Amino acid sequence: MSNQHHLSLHQLSEQAVQKALELRRTVATAESLTAGMVSAVLADTPGASGMLQGGVVAYQNSVKANLLKVSQELLADVGSVDGGVAAAMAAGARTALGADIGVATTGVAGPEAHDGKPVGTVYIGIATAAGTHGFEYLFSGSRAEIRGQACGAALERLFEVLSL
Repeated sequence: MSNQHHLSLHQLSEQAVQKALELRRTVATAESLTAGMVSAVLADTPGASGMLQGGVVAYQNSVKANLLKVSQELLADVGSVDGGVAAAMAAGARTALGADIGVATTGVAGPEAHDGKPVGTVYIGIATAAGTHGFEYLFSGSRAEIRGQACGAALERLFEVLSL
């Protein structure tokens, strides 16, 4: 995946949208730290209406639990910044929005640590009919830079799961 890092968010989104359209797969997002950036970048890409179902901005744990059905116990045990939570958010978006693939972001954009996790800790969740996975990243930079890198990672993981 490291060869992807020179691509812009726009290029990563184009790749993912084209692949999803080719495969006739639909996508739903659940975003915490990126707060809608992933769905906005996807929607900015021509053809997105053929694959993007919708997205949920789940900033607060109450929204993660109530709307996305993330386990209250899990949130209480590990906090919101966790690979299992990212995976559960992705699964919740997939189910709630009726999509083939769910993509989720959760993490710490800064400036303060959160739930005991340092600034720059990010988890991307991916959910498909085959199962769910959480992927861990550690980014550095400003709040905006970390959010941008998280968005890029989500688009990379989406393209990767579409390419399996």
